[in-house]
Amino acid sequence: MPASSLSTEALITASFTISPRGPFSLAEAATFGFGQRDGRDWDGVMRLAFCLDGYATHAAAEVRQDAGGEVHLALFAPAGTDLAAVRDQAARVLSLDHDATEFTRIGQRDPVIGRLQAAAPGLRPPLFYSPYEAAVWSVLSARRPARQMMQVRERLSRAHGQVFELAGEELAALPTPGQLLAVGEFPGIPADRMPRLHGVARAALDGLLDPDRLLDLGPERAMTELQSLSGIGPFYSSLIVIRGTGFTDVLPVSEPRVRDLAAQLYQLEAPPSDAEFITLAQPWKPFRTWAAVLIRAAAGRVLGGAGASAGIR
Repeated sequence: MPASSLSTEALITASFTISPRGPFSLAEAATFGFGQRDGRDWDGVMRLAFCLDGYATHAAAEVRQDAGGEVHLALFAPAGTDLAAVRDQAARVLSLDHDATEFTRIGQRDPVIGRLQAAAPGLRPPLFYSPYEAAVWSVLSARRPARQMMQVRERLSRAHGQVFELAGEELAALPTPGQLLAVGEFPGIPADRMPRLHGVARAALDGLLDPDRLLDLGPERAMTELQSLSGIGPFYSSLIVIRGTGFTDVLPVSEPRVRDLAAQLYQLEAPPSDAEFITLAQPWKPFRTWAAVLIRAAAGRVLGGAGASAGIR
């Protein structure tokens, strides 16, 4: 089914204000760049367009932050949508559903994390819109150039999802699982990927990718379960669970880039072993996920060329 384009006048709307608990920078979130976002062309408005949790419809948001730090959301969704649910999902995507005060304290007791927080003030991990959208991205991007697949995702969303007009620009939301199941083939998506995408869509419709359900399972069980999906191995199951739900305290022990950067930041002779990395990260609890994301995102600002060469994204 082709996508339709909606102006904000065709939708029900609401405005909400979120007072962040602890430091938060919308600019850092908007320019982070990963998965469905490239992080360029920041104009003071972060535009979000996504499949609403439950995966039956779409919603969108314009997000702004004032000089006092308050975050203002203008929300748009079809008639009958629970706009409070749209607000809550947007807050989750921006990690605004957590109190960052304790994360600040981690920087006070760990000077390395403190330096990174000073280099990227108010950075919280931006998330995928949902586990479903993270799983779709995982299938699309596996062993393929990320920039190229971002373009494919954009074309797929424009053709079969929902296009919103937000703050003077169009932004397309990914097809819902039901819409995706109706897509038999699409330019730029290899033929062997479509059955995998349909498997993701069916899992979403069956409730297996409900974010609250995955949070209740806990990270280890959730990652193991998601590896039953075709095309989803350990790396991508971790991506879906951690960056699609908002777990704050999962240490990416198997991610070499974070360990390489940690070795530079902590002036170690070599990247730490699994056990050494776990010990090193003890002071980061209960925000080890956030600390690892901060390391990847801000190490280059602290280390200069050495951090940049290690790859931050």
